[in-house]
Amino acid sequence: MRATRFISSMVLGGMVLFGLGGAAPSSAADPKADTATQVTSGEYTLQLPFGLDPGSVVIPEDNPLTKDKIELGRALFFDKRLSKDNTIACANCHMAKFAFTDGQPVSTGIRGQKGGRSAPVSFNRLFSKGQFWDGRAATLEEQSIGPFTNPIEHGFANHDEMVAKMKKIEGYRKLFKQVFGEEITIGGVGKAIASFQRTVLSGNSPADRFDQGGDEKAISPEAQKGLLLFREKARCTKCHSGFNFTDEKFHNLGIGWDTGTVDLGRYMVTKNPADIGAFKTPTLREISRSTPYMHDGRFKTLEEVVNFYNKGGVKNPHQDELVLPLELTDEEKRNLVAFLRTLNGEGRQQAKAPAAFPK
Repeated sequence: MRATRFISSMVLGGMVLFGLGGAAPSSAADPKADTATQVTSGEYTLQLPFGLDPGSVVIPEDNPLTKDKIELGRALFFDKRLSKDNTIACANCHMAKFAFTDGQPVSTGIRGQKGGRSAPVSFNRLFSKGQFWDGRAATLEEQSIGPFTNPIEHGFANHDEMVAKMKKIEGYRKLFKQVFGEEITIGGVGKAIASFQRTVLSGNSPADRFDQGGDEKAISPEAQKGLLLFREKARCTKCHSGFNFTDEKFHNLGIGWDTGTVDLGRYMVTKNPADIGAFKTPTLREISRSTPYMHDGRFKTLEEVVNFYNKGGVKNPHQDELVLPLELTDEEKRNLVAFLRTLNGEGRQQAKAPAAFPK
């Protein structure tokens, strides 16, 4: 599927909203001023928080954003009726208060069943192509419908069963006619949920305001030292690079090799031995709110994560060559954690459940 970027720039209320290149610079007169960019897709204009790159937006040509489609996707995302037993919605594993994770080591689906991986954050998916920890979904549309037929998650035997259930809800039949001009289809479900997910964003963090906006007081002196460590001695940018703090690639850190419970990860998608035990680099935005950490949720604190990397992960035959012991001092580790805590931002908080669901 080809993707295209719909970018615009305009002046609104005296503020220039940049539509190309990197994040917009803050006001020279007031370095704390919030500056945003706009992305226009079809009839809809989405405002990106400061620090996010409009040039990296991925929106398929056949699924432009519309207000009605986004609102339909919002309802679908939060509706527990889209599970076999009416107990699980997408939002069960992706809650705003946990930075759109669920705060658990591994997710819980229907009948209290436990999955094998931690719920990845679902904000800033607007900038990503491959989805899930193992990248098995090529698009956000594909990812949005995957969990419905997982026997542990939403529990439907197949998508036809879910669509048949939805067709019994008159409100959804009307909305699909309004939005897509056709009856309910699983493709339409995927397009609507993906459209909503593309509006769930995080940016304008203290780190953005310091590093891109020039506000020297946005983060503490300790966090400023941590930023230097992040870029240099701690080698974090080898994988957590760019405005969204991820290279969108897959790496074997050694998770599971110390317990004998290795999840083969990306290998199960590609069958390439080089991908054994490799998982996608997650964004570090909102990292202090999205505990626990790693694909198996083994670490409860950022301090534990930093200690893990400082030791060079867990050695194994397929470990990524980028993972090396760091030899950070205790003070350096504290400063690095202080910087990571400055990556909490704005935008995702507006992604709330609808006031009412279709009946």
